[in-house]
Amino acid sequence: MVTSGADAAVSADAILLAGGRGSRLGGAVKPLLAVRGTTLLAAAVAAVRAVGVDRVVVAAPLLDAGLAVDWVREDPPFGGPVAGIVAALPRVGAAEVWLLACDLADPGAAVTALAAVEILGDGVCLGDGESAQWLIGRYRTDALRQAASLLPDRGRDASMRALLGRLEVAVVPVAAALTRDIDTWDDLNDVRGGTMTDSRTLPPEALNDWSAALAERFGLADGDIPISLVLDLARDVANDVARPAAPLSAFVAGLVAGRAGGSPADTEAAIAAVVELARSWDGGTTGR
Repeated sequence: MVTSGADAAVSADAILLAGGRGSRLGGAVKPLLAVRGTTLLAAAVAAVRAVGVDRVVVAAPLLDAGLAVDWVREDPPFGGPVAGIVAALPRVGAAEVWLLACDLADPGAAVTALAAVEILGDGVCLGDGESAQWLIGRYRTDALRQAASLLPDRGRDASMRALLGRLEVAVVPVAAALTRDIDTWDDLNDVRGGTMTDSRTLPPEALNDWSAALAERFGLADGDIPISLVLDLARDVANDVARPAAPLSAFVAGLVAGRAGGSPADTEAAIAAVVELARSWDGGTTGR
């Protein structure tokens, strides 16, 4: 299904997925993490530009105003990568579209490998020997649009299999290093050449279980622990202030909410105030 030598005459656009919560990184914005002197997002943009992509559409909030890309956001936010793809497809006009996640450790190497093959069916993606990595792929735009049109709720919370499972997608087996992504601080430390330390992480699907355990232990009601709001707070503070400031800020928000009465509205207001402060933070050099 795949031959070497991609057809350079075929126009191509790219959709980059960069809108996740970064839950296993304490809410940090993964695409803005730096590896080898550049952010993961900038490296992904450079990688697809290097193979002649015409237009780059990034499905994410505005993360870097200096990048010459189109920004689009799924509605509602955090609907998952498929929702991001569905939101970005109207901006795509080329015959082929690249899909690329913005948490790859080495997007340049992955894109180079993918550019060396030709699409003979509906698309082609890299594989790591265990599974197809659909978010490192090139697809015929018409086929991708047709598949997206069949999804309910604009693709919200849909799996990549639901989007691409019926398409004829060839998988190119490559070394695991080409598909490696960064999900945890240990991953980032390892990619940067550091020493691996404590590898304990909490996967996103465990948050509901942990939240339920906390609620049971402390007699909290449903809705007393706003997971999404707290994760958003941690992400914004980690990005705009500093990573260690995220847990401290979450503690302060809880303290303020408790003193105000402890209702869900009090919690939401306290979190919003912390986020507003973080977004205007300049390192403490003004406003004193």
